[in-house]
Amino acid sequence: MINSRKTSVTSEQIKSLLSYAVLAPSSHNTQPWRFEITDGAVSIFADRTRALPANDPDDRELTISCGCALMNLRVAAAHGGIGVTCDITPDSGNDDLLAVISFNKENSLSTDESGLFKSIEWRRTYRRRFASRDIPTEVLDSLSENASEEASWLEVIDSEDDRQKVAELVAEGDSIQWSNPSWRRELAAWMHPRRRGDGLTVPGIVAPIAQVIVRTFDIGKVVGAKDKQLADESPILAVLGTAGDNVADWLAAGQALEKILLSAHSQGLQASYLNQPIQVASLRPKLQNLLSQQGFPQILLRLGFPKDEIDAAPRRHLDEVME
Repeated sequence: MINSRKTSVTSEQIKSLLSYAVLAPSSHNTQPWRFEITDGAVSIFADRTRALPANDPDDRELTISCGCALMNLRVAAAHGGIGVTCDITPDSGNDDLLAVISFNKENSLSTDESGLFKSIEWRRTYRRRFASRDIPTEVLDSLSENASEEASWLEVIDSEDDRQKVAELVAEGDSIQWSNPSWRRELAAWMHPRRRGDGLTVPGIVAPIAQVIVRTFDIGKVVGAKDKQLADESPILAVLGTAGDNVADWLAAGQALEKILLSAHSQGLQASYLNQPIQVASLRPKLQNLLSQQGFPQILLRLGFPKDEIDAAPRRHLDEVME
């Protein structure tokens, strides 16, 4: 990918790194990031035009998504033997500017990050049922270590009683969200044919019908029952959290999340999200009360071994997200 014998990093090399950054996950596959290359560095901006006011009113998940893209960039750089320095939330007077990343060919990042590179293209958001296989304790320990390395924490929900309570919060969250017409309209607006390159993929021929159904009908109970079953049957439910709850914490959570997802894939796992108890403000403290960790839940993960392979979500062309 990158010729490590050169002493400087060119714009073309940075574009190569960014082609992996944009494979990060994002809420509703909105891909809410913009990149600007200047003087051998790259700035990551939040693209507020792709925000989800009903689902994510504080742009918390938007910022986490940008943190995931930053981790992919770091991993790709490590794979190319390139060191990076990250200036998080620089004091620029521009709230959209989340990070400035400079590159140094003289430095190398950890081999652990470099070893995650192959997983960038094969990580998936796996919303189906997982195989009935236990996840080894040492694997979970390594994922918790990934979180700690990025100023975050990962707590596995161990007891069956707590798992049931979490599953009930997921179903309650579904009920609350689907009862909100603004939330349903927002969801429908991001249901696109694959050729659009973003959003939640729906076959083109049925997309208009699906959008009308989602906008019109409150099916929260049906969706909640399905998601509750997914939670009940998931080999692992785990909460990713941070000590604080500001932009820097959300960026840290995003980097931790992507490192966990890539590391999980490298060990045969995939993941998806049941974030309703965090997205619904009234439920977030109830989830926190089930945890031993202090701080703020940011992501509720389900982890397991996939039964089959699924296609990657569509992505916009790199030129569409670059200044």
